[in-house]
Amino acid sequence: MTVRIPAALLQQINAHCEAAYPEEGAGFLLGRLQGDERVVTDILGLPNAREDEARRNRYLLSARDVAQAEDEADRRGLSLLGVFHSHPDCPNTPSEFDRQWAMPWFSYLIMRVDKGRTTSWLSWRLSDDRSRFDEEALIVEETEG
Repeated sequence: MTVRIPAALLQQINAHCEAAYPEEGAGFLLGRLQGDERVVTDILGLPNAREDEARRNRYLLSARDVAQAEDEADRRGLSLLGVFHSHPDCPNTPSEFDRQWAMPWFSYLIMRVDKGRTTSWLSWRLSDDRSRFDEEALIVEETEG
């Protein structure tokens, strides 16, 4: 599976995650399935609902957040494709905590934010047996104009 995202949306995700620093920032990826591609066309940034002391290395998107995101995606004629979140000052590879809470169908875009600035991004998908994450191809589309 490939994830395709416009550069402008990636910049919005970067800004959301940088504003949350030194805590983790998070939100949802909305868009469409086109063959083997997930095309992200919008995002929903959310506040980190985790308790204060855990926000530095954990995020929480509740079942209610997921349901509301699905409703919003439906309202826009889109699908809920996945989640984005940041890893402040550490690699943007999924943690064991990420694996335990992930859903196999979603894409997980993890932003590395070092000293308040996004330095890289990678997309991951949990295997169907939930044993590991596999990196997904991520295509950032430059906007014309």
